[in-house]
Amino acid sequence: MEIDAILRGISIWALPVLLAIVLHEYAHGYVANKLGDNTAAWMGRLTLNPLKHIDPVGTILIPLGLLIMGAPFLFGYAKPVPIDARKLNNPKRDMVWVALAGPLTNLALALLSALLLWVAIHLPAGARFVAEPLAMMCQASIIINVVLFIFNLLPLPPLDGGRVAVGLLPGPAAYQLSRIEPYGFFIIIGLLVFGVFQSVLSPIIMGLSQAIMGLAF
Repeated sequence: MEIDAILRGISIWALPVLLAIVLHEYAHGYVANKLGDNTAAWMGRLTLNPLKHIDPVGTILIPLGLLIMGAPFLFGYAKPVPIDARKLNNPKRDMVWVALAGPLTNLALALLSALLLWVAIHLPAGARFVAEPLAMMCQASIIINVVLFIFNLLPLPPLDGGRVAVGLLPGPAAYQLSRIEPYGFFIIIGLLVFGVFQSVLSPIIMGLSQAIMGLAF
């Protein structure tokens, strides 16, 4: 990929990726704080300051690498907000809401981006210099937020969907699923390397992204 195309891609994707990742983690901490766990606030992580959430690999290197390789959509992550389930008012139930907060925030951001895309499309012709880059950023925001929404809902610890499943399953089944968490990251990497996630999730991601974008037209 030529340097001009890379710089153009960064200018379009950087802000949507950063907002999607930071607000995802902030939502976890915010809901946990409301439900009795002030760990994130106590550690200074209940903040919208991106510097508190940026992970050099997950927030910068992985999205940049995917952009340079011309991937159909980007993916990334921030430093996880610390959660102490023992402090929650009802640990098993409340952890479900804490886990859901991140993906649902991404879905809300995708829908908000569709609204902004509608605004960009309907700006007067004289505002084209603003409308075009805004529209491209909104489309990028819809895609990255849909990716994070769907990927994080997979029922595999340590993903949010895995924690939701642990909270909803009966005791013995929840315990067995929770035991996977130390190996979850390696399972995810393996499924990515062998293209399982891409073949299964890509049609879902692109279908939902196009459906949300369609709201703006």
